[in-house]
Amino acid sequence: MPFQAPSERVKNFKEVALGYTSTLATEEARRCLQCKKPGCVAGCPVEVPIPQFIAHVAEGRIEEAYKVIKSTNSLPAICGRVCPQEIQCEGSCILVKKGQPIAIGRLERFVADEFLHRDACDLLGDSDRQACPLINTDKKVACIGSGPSSLTVAGYLATRGCKVTVFEALHEPGGVLIYGIPEFRLPKTAIVHKEIHALKQMQVDFELNAVAGKTFSIQELFDQGYKAVFLGVGAGLPRFLNIPGENSIGVFSANEYLTRANLGRAYDFPNYATPTYCGRNVTVYGGGNVAMDAARTALRLGAERVSIVYRRLVEDMPARHEEIEHAIEEGVQMECLAAPLKFISDEEGKLCAVKLQRMQLGDPDESGRRSPKPIHDSTYELETDLAIVAVGTRSNPLLLENEPQLETNKWGYVVVNDDTCETTMPNVFAGGDIVTGAATVILAAGAGRKAAKEIAQRLGCE
Repeated sequence: MPFQAPSERVKNFKEVALGYTSTLATEEARRCLQCKKPGCVAGCPVEVPIPQFIAHVAEGRIEEAYKVIKSTNSLPAICGRVCPQEIQCEGSCILVKKGQPIAIGRLERFVADEFLHRDACDLLGDSDRQACPLINTDKKVACIGSGPSSLTVAGYLATRGCKVTVFEALHEPGGVLIYGIPEFRLPKTAIVHKEIHALKQMQVDFELNAVAGKTFSIQELFDQGYKAVFLGVGAGLPRFLNIPGENSIGVFSANEYLTRANLGRAYDFPNYATPTYCGRNVTVYGGGNVAMDAARTALRLGAERVSIVYRRLVEDMPARHEEIEHAIEEGVQMECLAAPLKFISDEEGKLCAVKLQRMQLGDPDESGRRSPKPIHDSTYELETDLAIVAVGTRSNPLLLENEPQLETNKWGYVVVNDDTCETTMPNVFAGGDIVTGAATVILAAGAGRKAAKEIAQRLGCE
């Protein structure tokens, strides 16, 4: 797939991957072997009929390809961009043995992008549903949170005539798709807003600045006539390093840093009134996709040097290989085999350096992963005036503390029935990160689809 050159893309927030042309998409689709027992389908969390849609692409039938994808995946333009296909569908492709599996994610993105100009009813409906159904206002369903799991529930139920209202705590719908993933990976106006607009055309309502557990309770929703409630509130409470100096001016959680840049459009200051905290020497802690997003955002906001501090090696990082490659191409430095011990600030309390411990990898543990161990008497300091902590998240307690009937596990995530996604509260369902912990967009969408099927069955609108 064509990409912006690294020297150019670090100067803007435009999408890095430019997408397939029709010719490239057709050529790639024709590589598919059309296996009788396709491992790619089993590797997809929402079981998209991958060989079928690729066959349509190979023959230039984009409308048919789109209908096949939409039969199980409500957010193909988004999933085609941000899902880790290399460990899911593409990782299960038989051609992976030759080192070049079919680019399923890129083909999915191509098909979805070709269709984004279509009617909202076509966008959201399944392949056997050609017209917008009449909405039955007696079959009311509430979705709390507006991330990928809730959007999937809303789209599935709206095409079946249910009246869905999505409650979002922030001032803009989209959840992690808006506040967490940068514009250069997932365009907001061209992609996310299009999906939201399509839902609105399907008479899905969005109530913004509505904080579950504070401005309303689950019981109040049932009192208002809602027949089912879906919890898709994510897991947005950041974890920290818990080391000295972490309260220094200039130390951010990745959540806050990315929310300022993405949701607050800080990258477009002063056109948007959210200022950003600019660093000259930036350090990012963690090795996942969020760490890559934060590091690449800092570069685009003018940092002279950006380093990712990680206790293991680059090949051990859990981030997508493509995101790591892009970060390195853009000039992000990998400060591997290093662990933070202390943030150092000046007389005014502003961050100026970090003390790091050199590490080495020990013997493999039970999972086969080599654990990092400190090297005795081997510490050093690295200059930094902006530190971004991206070491994971926890469930946000705002809703859960006010809903004691919701059973949670020892990590604070909501317990659900694996078959229906129903919680310990009758007719209250949950899916996505609030159940699994931080995971992927497609896994959240898969949970939303499972819950929506159960809700539709109970309300008699299958």
